[in-house]
Amino acid sequence: MKLKWLGHSCFLVEAEGYSAVFDPYQDGSVPGLAPLRVTADAVFCSHGHADHNAKELVTLTGRPFPLTVETFACYHDDKRGLLRGKNTIHVLHGEGLRAVHLGDLGHMPNEKTLAALKGADALLLPVGGHFTVDAAQAKAVADAIGPRVVIPMHYRLGGMGYDVIGTLDAFTSLCDNVRFYDSDTFELGADTPAQTAVMTYGK
Repeated sequence: MKLKWLGHSCFLVEAEGYSAVFDPYQDGSVPGLAPLRVTADAVFCSHGHADHNAKELVTLTGRPFPLTVETFACYHDDKRGLLRGKNTIHVLHGEGLRAVHLGDLGHMPNEKTLAALKGADALLLPVGGHFTVDAAQAKAVADAIGPRVVIPMHYRLGGMGYDVIGTLDAFTSLCDNVRFYDSDTFELGADTPAQTAVMTYGK
């Protein structure tokens, strides 16, 4: 399974010859990111905010998408959605692996959801705070799910990301076995070792 980080919370995931985009962002919605233009077999959005819902910027191939994608309802805040509404967690199954995209998760998921996500192969995890869980809360979520690979997203780094959200190092400083990759693509296999994987935007 290949996971390509397109910036912010947007990923292109490829498995079994098929591809899906998660949380594409509108042009100009996220500081420091280039306009998004991508082709895939399917597109999924966690919620309707501009930095996560640009389905129209994903050109669909028109092919059927046979891979299983599970969804779990949660919230964009810790007030049961009263502040920012609902959020959807997506779980893509492919090549015997599970990749979990948490969208703009704003709270610790309930026990039923945590049990369903337990032991995922990859966890795409917002870490910036303000609009989502912050670094410490994200670490608690990752510890509760226990994935093999954690991939942080929705953070500020250099000129990329919102001024009000936290920096990448606020999260990585809490983690063991952090690996930085000079690439925007991470290849996940059955034998990929446990780690926190940080990809480089646009490379």
